[in-house]
Amino acid sequence: MTASPSWIERRRRSVARGVATYADVVVDHAHGAEVWDVEGRRYIDFAGGIGTVNVGHTPPEVVETLTRQAERLIHMCFSVAYYPAYIELAERLCAITPGSFAKKALLLNSGAEAVENAVKIARAATGRRAIISFENGFHGRTHMAMSLTGKERPYKAGFGPFAPDVHHARYPDAYRTPEAGGEAVDVVSGADLERVFATRVSPDAVAAIVVEPVQGEGGFVVAPGAWLRRLRQICDSYGILLIADEVQTGFGRTGNMFAVEHAGVQPDLVVMAKSLAAGMPLSAVVGRAEVMDAPGPGGVGGTFSGNPLSCAAALAVLDIFEKDDLPARARHIGSVIHDRFVDMQRRYGIIGDVRGIGAMQAIELVTDRESKEPAAEQVSAVIHDCHANGLIIIKAGLYDNVIRILAPLIIDDQLLNEGLDILDDALSRI
Repeated sequence: MTASPSWIERRRRSVARGVATYADVVVDHAHGAEVWDVEGRRYIDFAGGIGTVNVGHTPPEVVETLTRQAERLIHMCFSVAYYPAYIELAERLCAITPGSFAKKALLLNSGAEAVENAVKIARAATGRRAIISFENGFHGRTHMAMSLTGKERPYKAGFGPFAPDVHHARYPDAYRTPEAGGEAVDVVSGADLERVFATRVSPDAVAAIVVEPVQGEGGFVVAPGAWLRRLRQICDSYGILLIADEVQTGFGRTGNMFAVEHAGVQPDLVVMAKSLAAGMPLSAVVGRAEVMDAPGPGGVGGTFSGNPLSCAAALAVLDIFEKDDLPARARHIGSVIHDRFVDMQRRYGIIGDVRGIGAMQAIELVTDRESKEPAAEQVSAVIHDCHANGLIIIKAGLYDNVIRILAPLIIDDQLLNEGLDILDDALSRI
């Protein structure tokens, strides 16, 4: 199935070439985990706005809240005068974010903007300039966020020079790097970071380490809990702040509200966005009160940051999480997907790896299980086949050979299995 040719041509004429779109689907409306295009065709949504609608499309509670809020106040700018929804949301985010210490919050518009501000806050708090992030990570498309990102194409190619004092370390990958007797042991033990300190940047110059507990765009590579705990120890020993980028992993996706909770790690700062506000533009940095207070008045903020509509949507989202226990639902969804993926791997030699945590599940396709040669072309073919048969699904990974699932957490088992059947059929035709 493809979009109406008139829409394709109008898009070609008016939308910048650099804006990529996975599916030639022109959406008219959506609800729950289903989407309908302008010609009435129905699709199951396994992309979820790239993990942005964990509570589903157009949840009634959010729609009603937005309607009421729009009638009262659409915009004020918190830098001009404050309003209750911003403050109430800050309080609730501080309460649910990991950390047994006093916390404060800053509301912003996008994940990239939150990452940029987390770096600003860390530098202000420590008086240091250097930042460490990880290979194959993704942190956004603005300048500092792009500099932190550890994948060249398509995110960084042609856009340099990048921000100085950004250094990339290795990220543990159980599939691509040997677990025993190889480099992965050095990564998990922290030895790789110590090499970075010895060869590239002194630890006393490092303000923060920025890490995704699960690499999202990187292909759903799950960090071992032992490694995340070792990062916390290293940061503590050198006075470095630990920033958890939970933009894609946050709000129940992995089976906990935040992914770092699986490792029992308390970051100094947590960056969140995507499913925070059910698709409304909103992000946040939440962290240690004394760290968050390091920038002076006016040092952080923005015209649209913490817009009243977005704040109202986020409060409704948090109510849904409390009422319906969506992290528990994510754990169930994840078990269903994982079992189906393991069965597919048994039947299809092209599936090299099955991985994930909670409802954040993926398969990595390879042309040969011995060589692990990435099967990027085959992934594209599978995705297009799925789109043609009523399933919206997307890819990821350093080599673009990973099929990932970010279905809304409210999806029921019947719809979930219907979507997995479509994927199974597409794999059978490769």
